[in-house]
Amino acid sequence: MKELILVRHAKSSWDDPDWTDFNRPLNKRGLVDAPFMANLATTWEFKPEMIISSTANRALTTSKIFAEAFALPSESFIEDYNIYEKGPKYIISKLRSLDNSLSKVMLFGHNPDMTSLASYFTGQYFDNVPTCGIVHIRFNFDDWDKIETTNGELVRYEFPKKYPNR
Repeated sequence: MKELILVRHAKSSWDDPDWTDFNRPLNKRGLVDAPFMANLATTWEFKPEMIISSTANRALTTSKIFAEAFALPSESFIEDYNIYEKGPKYIISKLRSLDNSLSKVMLFGHNPDMTSLASYFTGQYFDNVPTCGIVHIRFNFDDWDKIETTNGELVRYEFPKKYPNR
């Protein structure tokens, strides 16, 4: 069995018009939501064996907060610029090439890719995975190369606004 958690980066700042899209940092809300969602994720029966993250500042910051919450060793943390730039086909290819010794992987990226992939893998319609949204998917096979459209089971779908009284 393989498990994948897709995470959209936390809320980013638009305060400085000179920042490129790639370099935008998290805003105050993002810096609150990311640790909250990371701590929530640590309560599930899921501990990532690997985290793969876009290298865009907002995604990388979010993923590092999660990696710290899970006490993930640095050798199990992969940065991949192409997650930012190349879209869902690249991400699917990346997942299919994972070592089959890995069973639980988290991937941090951007919309519209995270929303498209959540719908693609589960066969369920996702209108929009919000910032710091988490989509946990289980695949009933032992080979990452078998990842296909609609062959994943949605385990959970969480996002910060589901917890207004935190």
